[in-house]
Amino acid sequence: MKNLVEKAKILDEKAMFRAITRIAHEIIEKNKGVEDVVLVGIKRRGVPLAEKIAEKIMEIEGQKVLVGTIDITLYRDDLSTKNHQAEVKGHQIDFSIEDKIVVLVDDVLYTGRTVRAALDALTDLGRARGIQLAVLVDRGHRELPIRADYVGKNVPTSKRELVKVKLEQYDGINEVVIEEIL
Repeated sequence: MKNLVEKAKILDEKAMFRAITRIAHEIIEKNKGVEDVVLVGIKRRGVPLAEKIAEKIMEIEGQKVLVGTIDITLYRDDLSTKNHQAEVKGHQIDFSIEDKIVVLVDDVLYTGRTVRAALDALTDLGRARGIQLAVLVDRGHRELPIRADYVGKNVPTSKRELVKVKLEQYDGINEVVIEEIL
């Protein structure tokens, strides 16, 4: 078992919600409104972030944006290296993505493999007009040619560090910290 020690807090609750507000504004601006925009949160922590972005868009535009969730478990390229059985929780998308602008939402962008898996899962659900990516934190170290359209905070990290997004529904607090592997 690796020991993790908290190295730094990079976003407190207020900074997190400012970043979410900025992302919501950028989504509205880039898409000239939100008429054909839907949000899809990548399970697990991308889901509450997508819901928060949708709430902000509603506050700003007065228009509801549909939010779905996607489980990428079966689309991961590292399943064969995992020792445990994959637990699939399924997609919860109660709307068609056909001809919609889908904004995928995740907490941290790292290698790009999670996003690649989410793209594969989305294409199995239909043909979107376009797919955009929103992340709370981009920590670098990409292994695939993937870049986010909307970023709450860019945080250069070493590979010995982990970026942990803590959310009230799971952790009892809203913040983002860097932990170091000892």
